[in-house]
Amino acid sequence: MPLLRFDIIAGRSDQELKELLDTVHQAMVNTFEVPETDRYQIVNQHQAEEMIIEDTGLGFTRTNDVVIISVTSKTRTNEKKQAFYQMAVENLEKECGISPENVMINITENGEADWSFGNGEAQFLTGKL
Repeated sequence: MPLLRFDIIAGRSDQELKELLDTVHQAMVNTFEVPETDRYQIVNQHQAEEMIIEDTGLGFTRTNDVVIISVTSKTRTNEKKQAFYQMAVENLEKECGISPENVMINITENGEADWSFGNGEAQFLTGKL
């Protein structure tokens, strides 16, 4: 159920995009304990000059490999969030060669009434999910 939006600089191959999305999805499955088929991902590709992603004074060196992951999800524990952050960056580095400094993740939480997966109903409220 988490909805993930990826903002990246254009230029990755279809295979690189697939690896990126698969890697982050697996981290989501492992840490947020969502089903494998609970996958909602959207990729937005930008020209390099359209993304200004600085380091907030933390000393990160950002490159054109930068990936911004925006997650919309029902409430998760701080421990699960931290586990997701850690697993996502570790696996992106291992599987995709993306430096952890190039991965920024943001989570926005909402409640069960804030989701409709189709048919104009809130499936968490109706008991279908």
